[in-house]
Amino acid sequence: MMVSKSMHRVEVEHLVRQVVYERLGRPTPEVARAPSPLVVNISARHCHLTQEAVERLFGPGHRLTPMKWLYQEGQFAAEETVALIGPRNRVISNLRILGPCRKLNQIELSFSDAVMLGFKIPARMSGDVDGTPGCMLQGPHGFFEMTEGVIRAVRHVHMAPEDADFYGVRHLDEMTLRIGGPCAVNLEKLMVRVDPSFRLEVHIDTDEGNACDLKPDTPVELVKG
Repeated sequence: MMVSKSMHRVEVEHLVRQVVYERLGRPTPEVARAPSPLVVNISARHCHLTQEAVERLFGPGHRLTPMKWLYQEGQFAAEETVALIGPRNRVISNLRILGPCRKLNQIELSFSDAVMLGFKIPARMSGDVDGTPGCMLQGPHGFFEMTEGVIRAVRHVHMAPEDADFYGVRHLDEMTLRIGGPCAVNLEKLMVRVDPSFRLEVHIDTDEGNACDLKPDTPVELVKG
C-alpha cells in the first residue's frame, strides 16, 4: 500500500481498514468499501475575497499568506483577517479570509452570527449572492464596501464523481447526514456538490455543530434522499 505524504490522516486510516479486512478474509463493511472516508467538518464564519478587495484592505500588490491548508485541495485559511461591521455597528474583529482569491466577494456566517450583527441573511449555495445583504469590511490599509454577498451557507457535501456513484447521487441532489452520539440528530437537505477536484467532506456551520456536539469520534453516516 502506497501512502502519499499529502494524504490526510483519515484517508490513511481508510486505506488501512480496507487492507486489514482483505487480509483477514472478512466481509468488508460498506463504510470500508466506500471510495473515500467520510469527513465532517464545522465551517466557522469566514470570507472569500477577490484580489481587488484584498488590495483595498491590505495595500497594493498584497497576496494572501497561507496559515493552514484545508482538507479540500489547494484551499487554505490565510493569516489575514478583517473586521466586519454589521448593520447595528456591531463588529466581528477577526473574520478569517480563506484563500485563494475568488472571482466574487462572499461572507459566510452562522444564524447566531447574523442575529448578533443585525443581519437578515438567506441560506444560499456558495456563489449565489444575488439579492443578499452587503456590509463594510476594514483592514489595516483601508475599507472595502460589499454591496451584497453575506449569506448563511447551505449545509453541503463535497464529493468526487466516484463518491457520487457510490452513494447513487448527482450534483445538486440532497442527502441526509445522520449524526450519532448523545446529541444524535439527522440533518436533512444536505446539498451535494460534485467535482473531480473534490475530496469527500461535509460542511456544517457552528450552530449545527454545537447542536449535535460534533466531535472527531462522533459516528456519522451519509444517506441518500
